[in-house]
Amino acid sequence: MRKRAVLFAMCAVLSLALAGAAYADHHAIKISAKDGIGKFLTDAKGMTLYIFKKDSPGKSACAGPCVEKWPLYFAEKVVAPEGVMAGDFGTITREDGKKQTTYKGWPLYYFAGDKAPGDTLGQGMGTVWFVANP
Repeated sequence: MRKRAVLFAMCAVLSLALAGAAYADHHAIKISAKDGIGKFLTDAKGMTLYIFKKDSPGKSACAGPCVEKWPLYFAEKVVAPEGVMAGDFGTITREDGKKQTTYKGWPLYYFAGDKAPGDTLGQGMGTVWFVANP
């Protein structure tokens, strides 16, 4: 009976440790690189994050149909990658009431045309959309 209780306790501790690691990875920002683009930020799944040059630090200029093509990136808590300061990430509340994660004050977005991790099809679009460089 005692062996069973010890085994159960060990399994519980291991489960909590794995869940904590999965939670941290779920909110992790990662750095990817591609020839011709250089290094850029991605979400935990490897999907590219973008900035919009018409935004200003702390304020998004992308609304309405723009958000359909450039969905917002938001994570309640961000785990910064090595070499990037955690304090460079923040959160804004947009005029539409939605929350959005920022990097160095600039709101972060996805591009609806990116279908797979590492896609960077939004890079340079309209000369105002660019991958978020670390």
